[in-house]
Amino acid sequence: MGFLKKIFGTRAAVQQLPAGSVTVNQQGQVVTSTVSSAYPPALLREIGCEVLGLFHEAREAQMPLAEVSIHYASLRVTAASCAAAPLFSCSPNRAVAGAN
Repeated sequence: MGFLKKIFGTRAAVQQLPAGSVTVNQQGQVVTSTVSSAYPPALLREIGCEVLGLFHEAREAQMPLAEVSIHYASLRVTAASCAAAPLFSCSPNRAVAGAN
């Protein structure tokens, strides 16, 4: 997923990982969010678009998903396909977050 490159970038810099829930509309625009307002909204939109794309591709393959959970070394993204709008949540993995 390309949004991880935008979160972590190519240079060594410390950036807070998103933590909270986000609802996006069918165009990928953030409708509601509990993620800190200090987190760049463009990155939340990028994650939302990736989540929408994942559910869309699954439907096209006739394998619709109700929920998907993606675990990275430092970030976990869980997404659910709701009737009105997809919902996803992000949370830093505690083992990495607590190592500071």
